[in-house]
Amino acid sequence: MAQWQELLKLDSALQGQVSQLYESKFPREIRHYLCALIESQDWDSAAVDADTANTCFHSLVMCLEEQWNRSVQENNILQGPNFRGMKDYLLKCFGAEPLGLAVILSECLKEEKNILASACEAQSCSSPAMDQKWRELDNKVNELKRQTSEMKKKMKSLESRYENLDFIQKTWQNKVEQNVGLAQSQAVVAEECLKLTNQLTKTKQMVLQQIVNILNLTQQIVATLTDVELPEWKLRQQMSCIGSPVDASLDHLQKWFTAVAEVLLRVREQLQKLQDLNKKYSRTDVCSDPLAEIEKVTLSLFTKLLANALVVEKQPIMSSLPQRPLILKTGVRFSVTVRFLADLPEFKCLLKVQPVFDKDVEETKTIKGFRRFDFNNNDCKVLDVVDSPRGGSVAEFVHMSLKEAKRKPKGSCESRLIVTEELHIIKFVTEFQHAGLHFNIEASSLPLVVISSTNQVASAWASVMWFNMLSATEPKNLSFFVDPLPLTWQQLSQVLSWQFLTVGNRELNEDQLSTLRDKLVGDDSDGLVYWSNFSKNDNGWLWIDGILDLIKKHLVDLWRDGCIMGFVSRERTQVLLQEKPTGTFVLRFSESIKDGAITFSWVEHTNGETHVHAVDPYIKNELLATSLPDTINNYSVRVNRKVHRNPLIYLYPDVHRDTAFGRYYTSAASAPKKVNPGYVKRNNASFSDNPTPPPSPPNEAPFEDMDIGTHLDAQQALQELFSELQDLPDLHDLPEPYQELPSAHPICFDFGSSY
Repeated sequence: MAQWQELLKLDSALQGQVSQLYESKFPREIRHYLCALIESQDWDSAAVDADTANTCFHSLVMCLEEQWNRSVQENNILQGPNFRGMKDYLLKCFGAEPLGLAVILSECLKEEKNILASACEAQSCSSPAMDQKWRELDNKVNELKRQTSEMKKKMKSLESRYENLDFIQKTWQNKVEQNVGLAQSQAVVAEECLKLTNQLTKTKQMVLQQIVNILNLTQQIVATLTDVELPEWKLRQQMSCIGSPVDASLDHLQKWFTAVAEVLLRVREQLQKLQDLNKKYSRTDVCSDPLAEIEKVTLSLFTKLLANALVVEKQPIMSSLPQRPLILKTGVRFSVTVRFLADLPEFKCLLKVQPVFDKDVEETKTIKGFRRFDFNNNDCKVLDVVDSPRGGSVAEFVHMSLKEAKRKPKGSCESRLIVTEELHIIKFVTEFQHAGLHFNIEASSLPLVVISSTNQVASAWASVMWFNMLSATEPKNLSFFVDPLPLTWQQLSQVLSWQFLTVGNRELNEDQLSTLRDKLVGDDSDGLVYWSNFSKNDNGWLWIDGILDLIKKHLVDLWRDGCIMGFVSRERTQVLLQEKPTGTFVLRFSESIKDGAITFSWVEHTNGETHVHAVDPYIKNELLATSLPDTINNYSVRVNRKVHRNPLIYLYPDVHRDTAFGRYYTSAASAPKKVNPGYVKRNNASFSDNPTPPPSPPNEAPFEDMDIGTHLDAQQALQELFSELQDLPDLHDLPEPYQELPSAHPICFDFGSSY
């Protein structure tokens, strides 16, 4: 369970990666509720052994059955998780093939470890100075706790002295009244009482001085928390929202805010005790005067700390876009989480938080046509302690959605901003009342974009990235896109690299960034990238976003493993492959297809000439039908209508094809298709005709000089043995009615027992 608990502590961007990991593969609900059992099983062994897979599978089913029976016994069917539904899902989807479940969980658990490792690496790499600063702050907070503990001990001593003095004075007075002879000793008693009074006054001064010392140290810590640490965390969260791997957890801040709030509560308690002692024993000595001033300073610090303790822990995000927060679609549910950092029992269920859309936003008045929205369900939430490893006072808004308010009357001017450039915010307001304190607290989301159609997501995300890279110090400037500032290439390259890290667990390298720079900036530019060129250019962001979607849906493993060079121009490809052995190839993204496509280019040396070929790019629908590794493994070229071996041998620079892609091949491992009686079994093949002009002479076939074995595999041998089946006339040589048939690749036959 430890691994899943660690994942629950990650920020929203990394949790989005985990969510994507299980998308359409395995329900996260089962992963969550059976986390301990799942992590205790050996899924790596189960992925390659059917018996082990079957054992692991039935252990999950039995556990769900036990949980369901317990829910029935406890009469908790409606309130608890749907264990019966989880069990039915497993039986339906994996009952006949437990090995498939084992493969999925083995891969997902490994990827979870990779995500945790990347988070730890990002935290350790980015914070030697931060760790030192946090250690110093920890030391100050610990010293504050120590001084507070000492203050409480001195207060007990002071109370004891008050009681002793009062006891002596009252007891002696009673005895004097009863026995006049004792009046002669009254001077001695008075002298003793004077000594006790002096000691009491000295102790009280020491207590007050210690309180002043505590408040001085508290003032330093509160200033550090509210003016340094909290803004730095907000900046880290802002960057994590657009893909940065920084640590945006609130663990440290919550610990510090809670500790300081508790100290201030204890100080207020001791000050109240001092006032009560003065009233009880009618003391009006000189030490009473500073109490009012000390109380005023304490309240000021307490107010400043708590006024900054409400934060938006998880920015508004739709479940359909887990890696792209701050984009909301009208009518679609989204979630947002608010946390109160001062996690004390006294504040449990004390605060009721109200979300307000575009509260006090001047842009509604200054920008003509600025759209207005309301919440469909405007519910308040009470900050309550949550059952999670992190704990704390949290309000989770999970069923929020927006509707557009009525438009302005006809004749009003349209906005100078398009929909995806219009920024909005959500404020969360609450009223704090406790122990005589009464003030309002607000927390704001980062500026967000509201869209009305899913085809606006790419443009909206461009706005979110652009704004947050340039508005770290002024996050409430909602009119930013009226006149947007340009980005330097260094800023843009960083945020683009984060997008590939988020989607495919690998950032862009210098060569890839250099290619993108040439495409987005150019040689004649001043080194700046302008918003209009980036967002509205087909060769700008929309092209990159199409490639990101291609990686996310079809190429995650290959991108993560570094198999895809990706961003390399056709000219650069020629240079890279020129001196490489025949059969060396690279994978690169198409520069002409906006929606995302990938191609491979390979080199061959024929008749003393070097030829570099590039296959027609593969789009998403084609990769959905056949994975890229299988396409590469099965690809071949046909010369003179003879199918030859695969021209793709070495992935650049010198990795054999099977070494690079072998673990991703699925064709050989897939279950054989059922062949109808009387028919010949077939396999789809991907090939190209005559890639190298002019055709090579038979004795100089380009593949005979390749540095690999010359034998053909069984399928290729059969193809050559029955080559007459493929020596059919060209479509253009057929009678006219047949020329209307769509051109298609020939079908390769695999003769089985039915032949």
